[in-house]
Amino acid sequence: MWAALFSGLVVAGAAYANNAAAQTAPQPIPIPTPSAQAQDVSIQILYVKEDREKELPLSLLDQPNADDGIAGAKLGIADNNTTGRFLNQSFKLDVLEGNVDDLIKGATEKVAAGDAFIIADMGPDSLLKFADALKDKPTQIFNVGNPDDRLREEDCRANVMHTAPTRSMLADALTQYLVWKRWPNWLMVVGPSPKDQLLADAYRRAAKKFGAKIVEERQFKVDTGNRRADGGFEQIQQQIPQFMQGAKDHDVVLVIDEDQVYADYFPYRTWIPRPIVGSAGLVPGSWHPSLELWGGTQFQNRFKRLSGRIMRPLDYDAWVATRAIGETASRTHSGDFKTLRDYMHSPKFDVAAFKGVALSFRSWNGQIREPLIVSSPKMFVSVSPQQGFLHQFSVLDTLGIDKPETKCKAYTQ
Repeated sequence: MWAALFSGLVVAGAAYANNAAAQTAPQPIPIPTPSAQAQDVSIQILYVKEDREKELPLSLLDQPNADDGIAGAKLGIADNNTTGRFLNQSFKLDVLEGNVDDLIKGATEKVAAGDAFIIADMGPDSLLKFADALKDKPTQIFNVGNPDDRLREEDCRANVMHTAPTRSMLADALTQYLVWKRWPNWLMVVGPSPKDQLLADAYRRAAKKFGAKIVEERQFKVDTGNRRADGGFEQIQQQIPQFMQGAKDHDVVLVIDEDQVYADYFPYRTWIPRPIVGSAGLVPGSWHPSLELWGGTQFQNRFKRLSGRIMRPLDYDAWVATRAIGETASRTHSGDFKTLRDYMHSPKFDVAAFKGVALSFRSWNGQIREPLIVSSPKMFVSVSPQQGFLHQFSVLDTLGIDKPETKCKAYTQ
């Protein structure tokens, strides 16, 4: 039975790759060859990471790593240099950490020294302040740390591209799977934070877009003291079922908790047995450490050898940004900033990223288009876009804000 199940996942993954590839039609990536005429090119990439206070994770298994994101960029640098040595190209990573004002000051100095490409892990307001401070300098910023849709829409900036998926992309990815499974009726439990409200809006939009129905919404009041008290599980064991009593009939419980403050309390504690999805249970993301398809195994192994741990989504998003720079340099055989930036924004650009299809940037807001992983805590479950969700240009654009909907004015329409 297990062999048949695994075989089915592999076949489904292959079918997805064939379907998506047929519609996106990426061009084969040429293998670089040594060139006696190639000039030495050195490209410096700057990683800026804002100091941000975060809630302690519920589980000791989810302790944050000091090098989250940075480790992914380091792997990207190693991959870039592997290809670059054939073309006399070399890549170097600088890292700055601190508050936004310190990062602006440090980045300004680094840009003057030649760091034209910046990978940014920041909060939304800090990212806007940072981008505006550097708008007149020869820089291209890559947002890897923030899912806010407004950064790609009404508050988009011409000097910022995005490899982190948006909330709308994540919500669409999970919604497609739930609709494909014929689990369209949701009980939505929403946390108290502003981020939770934004994520809830993304799921409301996705439900309307794909024909799902939120039968009821409930607001969950977070009491973080329980997890730190002896016997706190007993309070949770009573609190969650009581909170879930009397709900309208539903297929799944959609828990909205972006900062992972309470969502993991819900599996196995609901009043009636229903799957938990959203921020716990079945979760959408840009990457999952169990992914083995499309060369994922060797990719994960290389990351683990470099960093000593598993790859997280932030690491993957930073790796994609770094590889986008390296791929552009190898295609253009250039280190000139304008040449690289223009090529990256052009329809010619794509980059292989261990997802079965090539990734590229949307011309209307700078967001990377990519398949998204739907997974349980330990296992890859599916990948979206799901089969049957069609698009006139690219099935990847069924995830997130499409061109006719965009509010971004900074990019050429």
